[in-house]
Amino acid sequence: MGKENPLKGWQVDRASIGFVGADLQRPECIIAQPDGTLWSADARGGVMRIGSDGSQRLLAPQQSVGEDISFEQRYVQSQGVSLPNGLALTAEGDFIICNWGMDRIERLDRQGRLHVLHDNLDGKPLGKTNFPLLDSKGRIWFTVTTTMQPWTDSINSGVLDGYIGVIDEQGLRIVAEGFGGTNEIRFDDNEEWLYVVESNARRISRLRLQADGSLTDREVYGPSQLEGFPDGFAFDSFGNLWVTLVMSDKLIAITPEGEVLTLLDDGNPQATATLNQHYAAKTLTPEIMAAARGSLAPWMASLTFGGPDLQTVYLGSLQGNRIPWFRSPVAGQRLIHWHS
Repeated sequence: MGKENPLKGWQVDRASIGFVGADLQRPECIIAQPDGTLWSADARGGVMRIGSDGSQRLLAPQQSVGEDISFEQRYVQSQGVSLPNGLALTAEGDFIICNWGMDRIERLDRQGRLHVLHDNLDGKPLGKTNFPLLDSKGRIWFTVTTTMQPWTDSINSGVLDGYIGVIDEQGLRIVAEGFGGTNEIRFDDNEEWLYVVESNARRISRLRLQADGSLTDREVYGPSQLEGFPDGFAFDSFGNLWVTLVMSDKLIAITPEGEVLTLLDDGNPQATATLNQHYAAKTLTPEIMAAARGSLAPWMASLTFGGPDLQTVYLGSLQGNRIPWFRSPVAGQRLIHWHS
């Protein structure tokens, strides 16, 4: 007999949820360090450092930022405005940023200096860069959700133009393509499989990593279609894959057996039902998407295990201004890079 899954029958107690951070802007992705420091993507063009004592410091190049950017400009068009999305922390302590608004991959150092790593491939725009991931060999893996503008058109069209790329000593290249809204990516413990969120297709896929960096044996992991748009995900030490569903604002887990458990439902049932009806009919509009959101982490996005025991869960969001956290009954997967 195997061990009992600690998530079976467990749900987040809403009364136990705490918050950290204040006046954040689009805290989509969060990096949690063992000493309690959090780093959050920030729509002012950089990363917000939140100390264990609650102090905040924005790490970003000096720039003029319009506070009155509309929902349409920021979330639908998302062009020509700096919107740091996914983050990765290098061994040197710098940040690799996929900038959703600028369609590029950046490196930000601890002095707030920004260096553009890549903004095109063979002279063509990269598209909506979403999430970077470092492996044990120091390679940078990244996703591009779509090359359509505005990106929201890619949902109704059903286009599979998302891709995964890698940056190594040979430069930048595409290693897998044909995804429906490529979002976050994660390796398993042994770097044997690369797991991929396909937001528009509402599924999780995985590919086997080969020694030369190529990806093969693509397959769907878990249900062929989830009940909402997956966005962020992370493994726990038991092998459950925690997944956020953006807009319907639900947190689920896919067990090693493929069962789906609901851990937290913060959505608006009526707005979620409308969202799902229009998704099925391919008639989604930015207005319908904007109406679907919860209150804890509006447009729930990333998911990060932190704390010294990796049992504190932090939720990122696209429309929130603070970060909810709660305690998990199981620790998160220990990531490759842990730097103070």
